[in-house]
Amino acid sequence: MLTQLHIENIAVIEKADIEFGQGLTVLTGETGAGKSIIVDSLGAVLGARTSRELVRSGAEYGVVSAVFETDTAAKWFEENDFEPEDEIIIRRKISADGKNNCRVCGNPVTVSQLRQLGSLLLDIHGQNDGRQLMDEASHLAYLDGFGKTSSELTAFKEAYAAYVACKREMDKLSMDEAEKERLADRLKYRIEELENAQLRVGEEDELIARRDLLRNSEKLTEALDGAYSALYACDENAASLIDEAASLMSRAALISDELRETADIIGSASSLIYDAAERIRDFRDGLEFSPDEYDLIETRTALLKRLSRKYNADEEGMLKLLDDSRRELAMLEYSDDMLKKLEKQLAEHKNYCVKKAEALTKCRKEAAIKLEERICSELKDLSMPSVRFKVSVEPVENELGFDRTGADAVRFLISANAGMELGRISKIASGGELSRIMLAMKTAFSDNDPIETMVFDEIDTGVSGIAAQRVGEKMSDLSRGKQVLCITHLPQIAALADSHDKIEKAERDGKTFTVVKELDRQGRRMELARLYGGDVITDTTLAGAEEQLAAADKYKLR
Repeated sequence: MLTQLHIENIAVIEKADIEFGQGLTVLTGETGAGKSIIVDSLGAVLGARTSRELVRSGAEYGVVSAVFETDTAAKWFEENDFEPEDEIIIRRKISADGKNNCRVCGNPVTVSQLRQLGSLLLDIHGQNDGRQLMDEASHLAYLDGFGKTSSELTAFKEAYAAYVACKREMDKLSMDEAEKERLADRLKYRIEELENAQLRVGEEDELIARRDLLRNSEKLTEALDGAYSALYACDENAASLIDEAASLMSRAALISDELRETADIIGSASSLIYDAAERIRDFRDGLEFSPDEYDLIETRTALLKRLSRKYNADEEGMLKLLDDSRRELAMLEYSDDMLKKLEKQLAEHKNYCVKKAEALTKCRKEAAIKLEERICSELKDLSMPSVRFKVSVEPVENELGFDRTGADAVRFLISANAGMELGRISKIASGGELSRIMLAMKTAFSDNDPIETMVFDEIDTGVSGIAAQRVGEKMSDLSRGKQVLCITHLPQIAALADSHDKIEKAERDGKTFTVVKELDRQGRRMELARLYGGDVITDTTLAGAEEQLAAADKYKLR
């Protein structure tokens, strides 16, 4: 559930803090007061695309933060390796230069991560969703969402992916002889070049280290010789001096047991010095190199660098490319045999796709019947008693009989009035009918939707009178199981709110500001009266507003 929203320097809003509770929250205000900015801010804080124009004029940046109390995003926190929180705090800072800074519970995240999280927390139904409903390409997704076909759809998609992969392999081998010969020549040249290079993982790093050693060999040799001489080779070297000290301390320890530990320490030091001297000598002997070694290293390093640039890979990547090229050449040389095998496999994959598509189609047709019944029931509640809603599930028209979504072409059909034939929603439904159909679908889908918060931006478009009353009642019913936020111009909807915020525009010091104010009972009466009569607020309109509020209270107690 969304509990708090903070907006700072966004469009005409200098600063606003809004608290939200359970049930239905309504936001009203004059056209242009900034109601849609609330929705834009919610979209922004949940990862929607934004632009620098959203930042208030003259401000360096805009900030939107939101607080959610929910456990529906536990999986997102796990996938992104964040500690889950009981309270999810999201903050997005949008600079005037277009840069974004996004944080979730203090952790920096990308806009893409924010968008994924936002899809789990809040569902925004805007004025464009009606147009989406008219887009028949989206109808299949609506049906799958309602019918919970995810397991059948996943099974089909896996079968389809295997079919496509097999078909792709066949396409690679299906070429004319001249093209096949050109490809074989390129592969042979690549294989020969990489084989002759005798690549070994890590070789270039080893060569560079050896080259750096050779470059400084004179200084290194001088230092090693000096260290070896001091430890072991000069007249009064450390090894002989410490041996003498060890011998003396051993004799002293025979006299006093307290010195035995000290004698042991000196004895250990003597062993360490001899060991260090041997290591220096061995390393010094390894510095011997031929005069040509440096040139050979430079030549080899240059070859490795050239191949790395050419194939855009390190030694490990080039070795993998070599193996892949050998396999591809082998496939090419035996392409006729491979094609026959692949043709058989493709037929098997196709049959498997058909089988999985049939299971998916069965599931979709069962869901279509249930969706038809549910939408018709919801639309009758929304003052569309004569409506007929049909989910058409027909076979796709192509050579295969299926595509990446299955074997079905899904289309929603409607007859809004008695006696009218079923037709496409885009041709039949008016703006008000589209709004109510969309609300009916949202209500139907909400049963299976884990998202706890729903936002409706002017769902009342094209709706008035009794239909507006029914829309308000439907959203009130919906808010019993969800948190619902609604921007509206209609008093019938506003009266049914559990909390009511008014958006007002004001001027100060020559600048325009938007203010968000929570209304008490008297404030709600005044706002409803304004929605009814505009500037002309009379005792009659106030009485009508109070009557509307009383009726809404009675409805909510059902």
